[in-house]
Amino acid sequence: MLFQRTLYAGAAFLTLAGWLAAGAVDARAQQTIIDASGREVKISDTSRILSIGGDITEILYALHADDKIIAIDSTSQFPGDALSKKENVGYLRALSAEGVLSTNPTLIIAAGDAGPPPVVAVLKSSSIPYVQVPDDKTPEGVAAKIRFIAKIVGREAAGEALAKDVDRDFALLAEQRAQITAPKRALFVLSVQNGRATIGGANTSADAMLKLAGAENAAAGAHGYKPMADEAGVDLVPDAIVTMQGGPSGPTTDGIITVKALAQSPAVQNHRIIEMNGLYLLGFGPRCARAARELMIALYPELALKRASTGE
Repeated sequence: MLFQRTLYAGAAFLTLAGWLAAGAVDARAQQTIIDASGREVKISDTSRILSIGGDITEILYALHADDKIIAIDSTSQFPGDALSKKENVGYLRALSAEGVLSTNPTLIIAAGDAGPPPVVAVLKSSSIPYVQVPDDKTPEGVAAKIRFIAKIVGREAAGEALAKDVDRDFALLAEQRAQITAPKRALFVLSVQNGRATIGGANTSADAMLKLAGAENAAAGAHGYKPMADEAGVDLVPDAIVTMQGGPSGPTTDGIITVKALAQSPAVQNHRIIEMNGLYLLGFGPRCARAARELMIALYPELALKRASTGE
């Protein structure tokens, strides 16, 4: 009888210890985040994350938190197998509340341009925590975004290491950019429809990337992504045109050369049309500095030759 009572007492102690341990874990997981919209978001469970934004998904994978991701959006194209392994809720600017909530997430981490706005409003008012990620398109902003996401998922040490690696990449990029003595005029073409190009003006990801690569944005006088008037194309005279690789995400070179407003530009005449992967070029994720360097070398091949000759 004594043995039986002792056994029951031991079992009760272990059960209590388990409850206390579980409570301690939950307490550590609970946190309040001030997101990019200024909202206070209480987070208690990060076990089932819906990631909306290719850069966000890329960061979560880089932090080895991809086991927490249960669904992603269609811009989450890196790493290459993400879309085949995770449920896809569609394009980040054309979400449906039903489609998002049907994945049964415990947390939604989303880019600021997720939409449409009425759907985002519904998601923010649901019982699922919705965190809008800051997206300052600067070297400092990329590092801050990494640290922000790392804090949410409890990967602060990995986030700090990744952010420092990114800082080093940007520092090297700045050194290389300083070697440019005559900046080229570059024009980003987002799409071509019916012979008219939509171009990237000021305050766009494209504008920020062109500056990182040491180029002058030929469309800096415009704001946002705008259809280019035929007469404007003549005045822009870009030395190079930058676009996303052909397919659903961007125009092909063949499409660009049909734009009459650009036909006589130095870029088209000299076949200086540079195509890059859309997420890599405009995502402002962990690979941003490398993408900017690739673009820089495409714009200034002499920098690559100089680097090779000096052995740097």
